[in-house]
Amino acid sequence: MTRRLVSVAVPVPLYTAFDYQVPAEIEAENALLAGMRVRLPFGRRELTGVVLKTGVAPDPSAAEGHYRELLRVLDAEAMLSEDQLGLAAWIADYYRHPIGEVVAAMLPVALRADEPAVLKRPLRYAITDAGRAALAALPARSKKLRELLSRLDTAAAERAALSAPAATLRRALDEAWIAESADPAPAAPAVVLPNPADLPALTDDQARAVDALSASSGFGVHLLHGVTGSGKTEVYLRAIAAALAAGKQVLVLVPEIGLTPQLLQRVRERFGAAAVAGSHSALSETERGQVWLRARAGILPIVVGTRSAVLLPLPRLGLVIVDEEHDVSFKQQDGLRYSARDLAVLRGQRAGAPVILGSATPSLETLVHAQNGRYAWLKLPQRVRQVPPPRLQLLDVRGMPLKDGLSPALAVAVARHLADGGQVLLFINRRGYAPALLCHDCGWTAQCKHCDSRMTLHRGRGRLICHHCGARQAAPRVCPQCQSKQLVPLGQGTERVEEGLRERFPEARVERFDSDRLRSFKALDTVLRDTREGRVDILVGTQMLAKGHDFAGLSLVGIVDADASLFSVDFRSLERMGQLLTQVAGRAGRAERRGEVLVQTHQPEHPALLRLVGQGYDGLAELLIAERRIAGLPPFAHLALLRAEAKTEQAAIAFLEAALGCLPVVEGLQALGPVPAPMERRAGRYRAQLLLQAQERSALHRALKPWPPLLDTLPGARAVRWSLDVDPVDLY
Repeated sequence: MTRRLVSVAVPVPLYTAFDYQVPAEIEAENALLAGMRVRLPFGRRELTGVVLKTGVAPDPSAAEGHYRELLRVLDAEAMLSEDQLGLAAWIADYYRHPIGEVVAAMLPVALRADEPAVLKRPLRYAITDAGRAALAALPARSKKLRELLSRLDTAAAERAALSAPAATLRRALDEAWIAESADPAPAAPAVVLPNPADLPALTDDQARAVDALSASSGFGVHLLHGVTGSGKTEVYLRAIAAALAAGKQVLVLVPEIGLTPQLLQRVRERFGAAAVAGSHSALSETERGQVWLRARAGILPIVVGTRSAVLLPLPRLGLVIVDEEHDVSFKQQDGLRYSARDLAVLRGQRAGAPVILGSATPSLETLVHAQNGRYAWLKLPQRVRQVPPPRLQLLDVRGMPLKDGLSPALAVAVARHLADGGQVLLFINRRGYAPALLCHDCGWTAQCKHCDSRMTLHRGRGRLICHHCGARQAAPRVCPQCQSKQLVPLGQGTERVEEGLRERFPEARVERFDSDRLRSFKALDTVLRDTREGRVDILVGTQMLAKGHDFAGLSLVGIVDADASLFSVDFRSLERMGQLLTQVAGRAGRAERRGEVLVQTHQPEHPALLRLVGQGYDGLAELLIAERRIAGLPPFAHLALLRAEAKTEQAAIAFLEAALGCLPVVEGLQALGPVPAPMERRAGRYRAQLLLQAQERSALHRALKPWPPLLDTLPGARAVRWSLDVDPVDLY
């Protein structure tokens, strides 16, 4: 006789849940609930799954022994709530992804196996009598120890509220100057709500935005469209305070780890360190697991995190903020390809909570929603400091000598601003020394053996590195083809521009700001702090510099090469060019002096550049929206992209042709391709793609719903890696 059945999400790439039988011993010992983790047999493996549904009716035609039994239950209570399971089901359905992998993504790594879900009790520290005696005797040079003991002499505190380094804390414990104890039970920290009289005065625009947010109730999406330096963060903080006063939790999403520490610091200064936690990949898996458990328990008031934080369990969610909502980093590019921005809106809708999308350069999709009234449109058109926006000027570098990427006009401007005591930022969105290495005698170039791409020279490390597959090799000293020593680096990256600036301005401190140089939070924090405090004269960086950074002394921004995005095959390239240049330009002139922005280009008559310089991002967006409407492209259409990669070009194309053959026929759906990908060979495999386009989202999803399970059954599917990307943000 078949015992009770449960439906379980198993972390395997199959588009179904699996029914398991509940053995008698589990029935007797556990009240099995949806959301609990269970261990189960799957093939020859033992896996951890999550119960989706209990009381499943057995298949009348199933033979005796058809259903396998659960092995054990891992939790005494549901790890995922009914709301979280509903969210997982929506994600799996919309993004056409296996439900087991979606549910696994909603758990921290430790809980995806059989680790117990144990919320650690926070440690508290208190000063001892010996510590008070030491505080009186410690010399002034023991600054960190004195700060720690002085802080604890006023009141005991949790670790999160102490700024002392771990080594200082360990020294105080070893000397018995402080005592460590665990709180009896985790509890929500006391939230510090600031006195309104102590808050900075709002501009008229900020006040209108805050009033509009206060007047709204329940779910609603608000586009906070403010120029760089307009004080969007202060509006966020006022909205957070209102949510906390109502006893709610707040989720703040940022696109990159590099922005997390700055926003965390602002939020902690306003509401207290214990009330805020970060959630990002720089944390250990143990730390991320504890953030997840605290959020789930409702004792973490504010989370500031990157993309994956949108999946955190927040039972009292009362406000969602997406900073730099236009950023493509919010779209996951492998595995479960979800948009954190779009899921943030869904989270707000499901929780009945307001959602704030903040940006100086909103995506065209968000702008159209604001224009048609679907989103409330809150505008901050003026900077807080009442400084005019920076002057944006195109530098026509055709025919000009370029030394290390800089034209004479840009070099003169750098010298002028340095002489006036200003700081300079030079932007080039290319890491390394040079994007190509050429033999001047025979024409050989350093090609990646695995990709249709040249290898980038990183001269500081003496390496050639492929920025697409990661392949690396020692940089040759002679040409491997003709043995000539005339090897010439072509083009420039951040490393070469930095080297040239050091030679040209030997008295200036030049810092490179890219992922090669800044490999840790500590290195990032050091450069940011030194720049804000005026100890750095020139910054050279990639798009890491474009977002959220506030350098009061920065007076000149130079765009070394604005042309890279002007002729891309991706229809979104001009939108991203406008966003990136506007964001970089916005770093200039944020204090008392007006900034200057010089844009080097070989295409000074390009319509997009002229519109950007003459009318700003808003003018460019108007032009691009009109073009997209005529062309029937997003936001006036909806896309899905089926990608395939195989050992041969023929295998990838053949799979996509077969996939096209089994695609349901739906009125209004257009299939484009299959065609080779813009970069056909990457990491040794050939790539091709099939683009689906429909004017109505419902038409697209009617075709997608039955399609993915069929793809694995196609001839040759085992020789192909394929992925389906719903709402793709790039076509590469």
